[in-house]
Amino acid sequence: MPTLSEESRQIVASLAHRVGPSADIARIADAIVSILQDMDAALAPIIGQPGVVALYRRSFHLCASTHPRLARTYDSAQAVLDLIALKSVLVKQSEVDALFFGEVLLTTFYELLTSLIGPSLTARLLRGVWELSLSDTPSQEKTP
Repeated sequence: MPTLSEESRQIVASLAHRVGPSADIARIADAIVSILQDMDAALAPIIGQPGVVALYRRSFHLCASTHPRLARTYDSAQAVLDLIALKSVLVKQSEVDALFFGEVLLTTFYELLTSLIGPSLTARLLRGVWELSLSDTPSQEKTP
């Protein structure tokens, strides 16, 4: 297995933190969708909604080649960031498959963005996504 970059470790840690200790499939799907929503919110003002969708679709396409069951969701993600469709497919996967796919999708998205705008700007634009994930208490631990 290749060594993870610092950014990849941060993405994996962020996802694991959002999932929390009870890694059921619903929490995994929610965490992946939540991070993608945060990435969209951070990036859309800079690269526009079409830019975010293009990065998502390309990342998804690259990841779907290793997860053929998720390829149908790629086909439905035409011009929007259809996270509802993604979530509905993720919850039908095993916990291990969904978590692995989320890690690969988020890392691929980050790497594609880095290849376009550089590592420094990518890190600055998405720093809040990872810091929010790592500093926030997982939802099952929040008090009402």
